[in-house]
Amino acid sequence: MLVRMETVGRRERKKAQTRQALSDAATRLFRERGFDAVTVAQVAEEADVSLATLFKHFPDGKESLVFSSGEEDGRSVPELVRERPAGVTVLDGLEAVMRERGPFELEPSPWVAQRIELIMATPALRDHARRRWLASADPIAALLAAEAGRDAPAVEDRALARYALEIPDVAGDAPDPRAALESLFARLRRGWAGA
Repeated sequence: MLVRMETVGRRERKKAQTRQALSDAATRLFRERGFDAVTVAQVAEEADVSLATLFKHFPDGKESLVFSSGEEDGRSVPELVRERPAGVTVLDGLEAVMRERGPFELEPSPWVAQRIELIMATPALRDHARRRWLASADPIAALLAAEAGRDAPAVEDRALARYALEIPDVAGDAPDPRAALESLFARLRRGWAGA
């Protein structure tokens, strides 16, 4: 039984290594030649894998190569917010998650910094990132509803979730993105009266 568990572990490690090699090759080629000038076949060749292997690991197309789990732990934004400490509100949990990501991270690793630069410079990648990010709106709305004691999200929960998820798009280009993040969350908490 122990041997089988080691085999599964080895298989998972190999999959993760292949995904990372593909993601690294894609990022390198996209940065050197431009996203639109690189094909998935070129990425597969650069990573020394077959095209079928590439699509096995990244079935969602070329954009998904940049959004590999890499150094991240693979958990979604709603999962991370759901795991917030007791007594922390959904909005506070969401702000904490955002503070550690993208343009708000104080000292991003080179891996993260390269991908942020690439995403920000490539309209197709920005659009893909935005769609992935906004897919969290319904689960965040459900967390807000549960926090308020409702069985299902009300329109206010859905709106608040959507507004909060727009913050990176608005604050990410600010001169001080982290200060903008904090300011916008403070505004969401107190509302719009007396703006």
